[in-house]
Amino acid sequence: MTALKHQAPHAEVFGVGGPALHAAGMRIVVDSATIAGMGLVEARDKLGALIRTYRQLKQILRTEPPDLLILIDFPEFNLRLAKVAKKVGVPVFYYISPQVWAWRKRRVHTIAKRVDRLAAIFPFESAFYAAHGCSVEFVGHPLVDRVHPTRSREDTFQQYGFDPTRKLVALLPGSRSQEVHSLLAPMLGATTVLGDAYQFVVAAAPTLAMEELHRHTQATSVRVIQNDTYNLVHAADLALVASGTATLETALLERPMVIVYRLTPFTYFLARLLIDVPFIGMPNLIAEQRVVPELIQGQVTPDRIAEEARRLLTDAQAYSVARAGLREVRRRLGGGGAAARAAALVVEMLTPKD
Repeated sequence: MTALKHQAPHAEVFGVGGPALHAAGMRIVVDSATIAGMGLVEARDKLGALIRTYRQLKQILRTEPPDLLILIDFPEFNLRLAKVAKKVGVPVFYYISPQVWAWRKRRVHTIAKRVDRLAAIFPFESAFYAAHGCSVEFVGHPLVDRVHPTRSREDTFQQYGFDPTRKLVALLPGSRSQEVHSLLAPMLGATTVLGDAYQFVVAAAPTLAMEELHRHTQATSVRVIQNDTYNLVHAADLALVASGTATLETALLERPMVIVYRLTPFTYFLARLLIDVPFIGMPNLIAEQRVVPELIQGQVTPDRIAEEARRLLTDAQAYSVARAGLREVRRRLGGGGAAARAAALVVEMLTPKD
């Protein structure tokens, strides 16, 4: 949004979003918090809001059609909007293209029919989409520009009073309360197994309630620090990370990690039926090999997490191999400027053709 406003200052943008998009200049039609969900089962609580939002946006497309519809991820919802847009002659641009390469691959044919242009953020996506007749361009990953520390490791240790003689392990249990409820307890259990030879900190996402985190950690020596994740991960020797965007952020900081992933049993059962990828962690998918360990469902126990963490913390060669793999992940994600390239594609689509 910021890059688009820079390249096309007079563009009027409206849609679904939150405070950050509003601050960047977008008129919010629907607050994204009202429809955000996690997983197949968890999202059912948002179904009514999703239906109302779809009907509202569908009506806007028909009665006040914009010059361009920009879709971001969320294919189950967005591809339906794309169908409406195509019927009324509104071109469609998809940024953060759907991960149909992972599950329900046949949707790529629907995308080819309904989407005029795709901006891919992972290097392997371009070939997949192009092979199925989509107009696609790899723009790089937007996190490359955003993820960097603002302090040295030594300054972070000094600021928070960490012990320079002990290795630091950062816990990233996710950005949603459901993830914290599912993953923080086994992560904290792993800190107990690892013992006092190490020190631990929860690098809390700004979306989490500190009161809840303190309740979880009050009987432990684990610190909780909010709104300083990049500096904490940069300062840490290892991170325990919930599968998701945080794994990419940790990879960009070149910090070895243990990825953990756990859903409700029924959601996981459905996911197993639908998802066809060799790994669950994005760093491993991008590297096309297991660069860092990942634990799924029943494997997410204090003992297993501690086992994988201890191996990386005590085996210098394994640690070095993981760091090298993460550097390759960073290289494959591009050299920065993804948002500006995506915005340039939008401006190109908005420019009248002679």
